[in-house]
Amino acid sequence: MMQLQGKAVRVTIYIGESDHYEGKSLYMAILHFLKQEGASGATVLRGLAGFGAHSRIHTATLVDLSADLPIRVEWIDQADLVANLLPQLRQMVNDGLITVEEVDVVQYAPGRRPDPLSQPVQDVMRTAVVSVLPHTSAAEIVALLLQKGYRSLPVVDENGRLQGIITDGDLLRRTQLATRLDLQATLPTADWQQQLADLRDQGQTAVSLMSQPVITIAAAAPLRQAVQQMVTHDLKRLPVVDQDGRLAGWISRVDILQQIEYHQPIVEAEQEQPQPGKTIRDVMYADVPTVPPHATLEQVLQALEKNRRRRAVVVDETRQVLGIITDGDLLRRSRQEAHPGLLTRLRRLMT
Repeated sequence: MMQLQGKAVRVTIYIGESDHYEGKSLYMAILHFLKQEGASGATVLRGLAGFGAHSRIHTATLVDLSADLPIRVEWIDQADLVANLLPQLRQMVNDGLITVEEVDVVQYAPGRRPDPLSQPVQDVMRTAVVSVLPHTSAAEIVALLLQKGYRSLPVVDENGRLQGIITDGDLLRRTQLATRLDLQATLPTADWQQQLADLRDQGQTAVSLMSQPVITIAAAAPLRQAVQQMVTHDLKRLPVVDQDGRLAGWISRVDILQQIEYHQPIVEAEQEQPQPGKTIRDVMYADVPTVPPHATLEQVLQALEKNRRRRAVVVDETRQVLGIITDGDLLRRSRQEAHPGLLTRLRRLMT
């Protein structure tokens, strides 16, 4: 089971012990459904007494032993997976109460391992993956990416087999999208609506936008192999497929780093010793463009265009760092009507 950490969602379901769904106890039906769909885990609690909407008091006292005691099901998981499974849970619960709340997960994992990279990818991957079909329109894809806050989407066929992947880079190269996805919110509403209209008119679909072939990792492969794939191909995340090539999940660098961090032996801070390895100087970029604090918009643009890192460091005459300017800063803080070529030049930095 994958490790949860940080923000998560807790779903609490209040039902009665006598409630049933398709011939079995409702609470067991809920547990089986959640397990089948890859949930991180759920717990059923049996109450001593309580009453609900019908105002009947159910109690477990020796004097009045009820056959319909209150039942509470608790489930904590990723927000995306909860959003995907909640509609079915609501359909299953005809008489009860369901609540949803955000929680902070401090720790969750099945136990520490001496070699965390030996565990299979399927134990760590995220199973709540949003995908699109080959015939999904470009406008729908862009809207979905922005709604979910994603930078990429897998493309699958009707059988769930992975066909390709669409990134914000693919959209910039193969459509007339004005800027990358994380900067779309900086555009005026009219410009954004015009972009969607243009995408609909172009009639492009996922099959014409996606990149192929896709670098994947098998669900049963060890995490170590996923790390090697990411390093070799300079990737931040990998789609996970089962033995039939169907999309099974998604794994990122962050997921793997969280696993490594969790499984490290616990030592006292004062006993920790610096480990030999590369210094910041060894891994830093040395060709970062710099501009003075009085630089004009044109000078900043030229600095960004020189190495395409999409950021410039602001330094004074003694090379002291004063700040940083990104392409997003230029787009957000510049009046586009006064610089009609700004979007075009920024777009070139991203493709």
